[in-house]
Amino acid sequence: MRILPRIVEIAPQLCAVRRDIHAHPELAYEEHRTATLVAELLESWGLAVTRGIGGTGVVATLAAGTSQRAIALRADLDALPLQEHNHFPHRSTHDGKMHACGHDGHTAMLLAAARYLSESRQFDGRVHFIFQPAEEGGAGAKAMIDDGLFERFDCEAVFGMHNWPGVPVGSFALRPGPMMASSNEFTIRIEGKGAHAAMPHLGVDTVMVAVHLAQALQGVIARERNPLEPSVLSITQIHAGDAYNVIPNEAMLRGTVRTFGTPELDRIETAMQRLVDGLPPAFNASASMKFLRNYPATVNHPAETEFCAGVMTEIVGAAGVIRDREPTMGAEDFSYYLMEKPGCYVFIGNGEGDHRDSGHGLGPCTLHNPSYDFNDELIPLGATYWARLVECRLSAGNSA
Repeated sequence: MRILPRIVEIAPQLCAVRRDIHAHPELAYEEHRTATLVAELLESWGLAVTRGIGGTGVVATLAAGTSQRAIALRADLDALPLQEHNHFPHRSTHDGKMHACGHDGHTAMLLAAARYLSESRQFDGRVHFIFQPAEEGGAGAKAMIDDGLFERFDCEAVFGMHNWPGVPVGSFALRPGPMMASSNEFTIRIEGKGAHAAMPHLGVDTVMVAVHLAQALQGVIARERNPLEPSVLSITQIHAGDAYNVIPNEAMLRGTVRTFGTPELDRIETAMQRLVDGLPPAFNASASMKFLRNYPATVNHPAETEFCAGVMTEIVGAAGVIRDREPTMGAEDFSYYLMEKPGCYVFIGNGEGDHRDSGHGLGPCTLHNPSYDFNDELIPLGATYWARLVECRLSAGNSA
């Protein structure tokens, strides 16, 4: 691997920053300590820093040369509402909060790149370093955009990166087109008629309706979606009743729908609504559905994807770049940036968890797992990728 020597020198300092952030996790829109730490470091390196964008977001700008071209790089700041099971020294000091998705590492990698570029300035243009709040369900990307992000920090392209357990350390993965799915949630409320469980004929059984409706909804994926369009409809909650001898008056189903395209999502929502409207009355019940469209699909732009793959190949060689990475049904609010600007979202391999040599919990090192920890070996590699991306994209001879 061709890691920049100066980044190797500063990596231990950014590792310490990463572990400090891990030990002090903050949830969506509460990242005050983290944002302050990030802003103060960036200011100490001579970057122009703007705080409070989209709530607790931070944007730092670095300029070199004479070009007016600009690009943006993004990392996320927030943690998850999860109890950590690890016991190493940098474990969370806040019960019920944990950096279980590696946002601490994403922040450290981008900080390392910012420090290196502030010293070397081997590019011609401007770089906006975006440190975003509330990726975990809070749509922090949209909040920053709504707060004038791209009007105040205009750019020709935007780039993002996420660590990915299971992909070997020293590897990157990407693909043009859909990289991650849209995230949507639904709540279905069924109303019947409560009764004694020993006298069901006097009531309208909402539990029975919920069971039939749950089965019917699976038919939407099995028989109504386009079989060439990957989609998921998962019912994750069914709530009804409080006693063994009472037929409940109400029941509720909740779940998620994931697709890679809006037309397929429209088709699924329409089919679900038809079932919600039509099936319960067959049992003398009624139902209503709230369908919330959260994050759109994360769709990479082909030209920017090819550019990123070229930068990766320079660093780790062709064998270390997975160009046709299978998309995931997980979701990311980086999608909002890609709806506004050309860009690319990539994965950097976090390994299988061998880096957790002691003090970790019994679970696997997968995202959103209480035994997860970011692999600090990625800091110099990820920072080198960010730095070379800037230097290549904003080179004097590149007018892309």
